[in-house]
Amino acid sequence: MPVSSSRLLRLFPWLEQVRQPGALQADLLAGLLGAVLVLPQGIAFATLAGLPPQYGLYTAIVPCIVAALFGSSRHVMSGPTNASSLALFAMLSPLALAGSQHYIQLALTLTLMVGALQLLLGTLRMGRLASFVSPAALHGFTTGAALMIAIYACRDWLKIDTTGARGALQTLYSLLRQLPDLHVGTLLAGTCTLLLTLLVRRWHPRWPGMLLGLAGGTLLAWALNSIFATGTLGGIPTVGTIQTPIPVFSLPGATWRELPELVGLALALTIITLAQSISIAQAVAARSGQFIQADREFVGQGLSNIVGSFFSCYVSCGSLNRSMPNLMAGARTPLAAVCSALLLVVLVAVSAPLLAHIAYAAIAGLLLLVAWNLLDLPHWRQMARQHRGDFVVALITAAATVILRMEVAILLGTLLSLAGYLYRTSRPAMRTMAFADWSPDRQMVPASDATHGALPECPQLKLLRMEGSIYFAAVPHVAGRLEYLRTLPDAQPHLLIMAKSMNFIDASGLELWERELTQRRAMGGDLYFHRPRPQVIELWQRTGFLERLGEDHVFPDKGSAIRAIYDRMDPQICAGCRARCFFECRDSETQGQSVGARS
Repeated sequence: MPVSSSRLLRLFPWLEQVRQPGALQADLLAGLLGAVLVLPQGIAFATLAGLPPQYGLYTAIVPCIVAALFGSSRHVMSGPTNASSLALFAMLSPLALAGSQHYIQLALTLTLMVGALQLLLGTLRMGRLASFVSPAALHGFTTGAALMIAIYACRDWLKIDTTGARGALQTLYSLLRQLPDLHVGTLLAGTCTLLLTLLVRRWHPRWPGMLLGLAGGTLLAWALNSIFATGTLGGIPTVGTIQTPIPVFSLPGATWRELPELVGLALALTIITLAQSISIAQAVAARSGQFIQADREFVGQGLSNIVGSFFSCYVSCGSLNRSMPNLMAGARTPLAAVCSALLLVVLVAVSAPLLAHIAYAAIAGLLLLVAWNLLDLPHWRQMARQHRGDFVVALITAAATVILRMEVAILLGTLLSLAGYLYRTSRPAMRTMAFADWSPDRQMVPASDATHGALPECPQLKLLRMEGSIYFAAVPHVAGRLEYLRTLPDAQPHLLIMAKSMNFIDASGLELWERELTQRRAMGGDLYFHRPRPQVIELWQRTGFLERLGEDHVFPDKGSAIRAIYDRMDPQICAGCRARCFFECRDSETQGQSVGARS
């Protein structure tokens, strides 16, 4: 039975954008750029992973197509990445000789297991875990990734050998130390690519600026290599001969005895790849304005690795080096990633001699432009002025991305954001309230409100507004504040809690109000609540606290609360009170005067 168009749109919502004028053309041009960019990266990343070079190109084809079609992001391109390649090598090198047939089989089996775990997480709707990556941590991660892209791109831009340098910081140190030995030819080719891209974008924004910039830089490199075979102007490195990257069907072939050891590695690699993929998807979405469905993204990544493992592909995930250029090149739908994968095969098959002349320095020029756009300095200035806590989180996450591994940086940024949230919510605001006027719909304001001056308080009733949840982390702060109010020389025995903003309480919060109720009644007063949330009332009912408190101590409005509490106050104190805060006080005073006049 043919699949209806509505079902197709539910399965592939991006089909709606394909119908827009110029969408296919934009995707085709962006895909061409993506295919050119992944050529040297795929080869280099496969080498990092301890696999033959063609496996990097295989991984840039099949997983890229599957993740694009079944994922959530319209712009993320999946494939081999620096981090996943290094992680795979670190995990498997103790188990088998890198590059051996046994090593390849372990890599394919591990890829299948990672894909199955990713698919399981997406199917179980565990994508909500991605919401714990705060915008501040995401911005810091993006900035750190931009710095890493720039540092590693400078190696090809300046043609400086950083062999032996481990990590971005050592690479940067090696670059600075050897800066006087930079290669003028690669510097010119990379700079030409960068400037030409900017000029095209400035004067002809509809043209494929990045492709034209890459072509211009490569042409300059070819000319310099033709004129100067060696020296500081010649000998510019190029991509070189590339084999046709048609994925080969294969079955993962690890033995049953090896599977238990691979399970732990698969769990770790799943966390690494999903953390990178969802962070990259959100970073790209923050610039494109798209909403990312984390569950669907997990499913897309899982399917891409499952299918890829049967076509000689190793672990893939979202690639920032390709996703951001894809967005900046004007891609509109996931078809750009599909085009990129298919064009990679066509390009290598048809234009291998021409593509062999692509200069690494020209690719580095494009990556430097991508890195600069990712830095987003105006956003950093805004955070420094308006959100100091987020600024610190973003700064630490950015530094950790450069110094530590990417997944560790994401985890650290997330933990810092959660710690900041816990700190803020552990100190809920507790404001003493008072009435500002005598209008029929009297509004409560903080008693120390500067616009009204210090407002008088009732000597027997404290009006206290809670602004936050009472849970284990907030209990020490709230308990300390309540104890301080009880120990004041003129402490009011009765306490009315404005609980509309008290969203929930846990077991610790329940114990807090139990203690406060006991303390207030020991003082000769009582504890009351105004408009507590339904979920709070339900908890009180289940635990019996509402029965101990008394249902007549919970009020739906301030008027009924004050009338009921006023009748329980000490009339002798009321007789000598000069505050006269409530209507009931004035009514009582008027009645007293009338009785005195009649007598």
